[in-house]
Amino acid sequence: MQNVHAMNVSSYKIPESVLVVIYTTQAEVLLIRRADAGTWQSVTGSKDAVHETWEETARREVMEETLCLPHRLPVQLNPTEHTEFQWHAWRDAADLCFSPSNAEAILMLPRWMARDHAN
Repeated sequence: MQNVHAMNVSSYKIPESVLVVIYTTQAEVLLIRRADAGTWQSVTGSKDAVHETWEETARREVMEETLCLPHRLPVQLNPTEHTEFQWHAWRDAADLCFSPSNAEAILMLPRWMARDHAN
């Protein structure tokens, strides 16, 4: 049995995470393949600290501040987490996602884009 006090604090994962849908103005969605499971997904990640805001977590996970891109850009992946990336039309991207909640977030993209254009 593992001693809770002897656990390495850095190995504890905070059970709160973000899912970031990165897309172009043409509604093309970035998907990345997980290195461990081989499944396709959007950018996701857990908070590093309890006090970290959702926005800080999302920014850290994406490693840039621009989420709506004018066109496809090359992506630098962490090879311990992801093995490849692809850009897909939003409906195709939703179909490829392993996670139903990830697919649902992508399917909401037209609504978000319409809201952004209205402002």
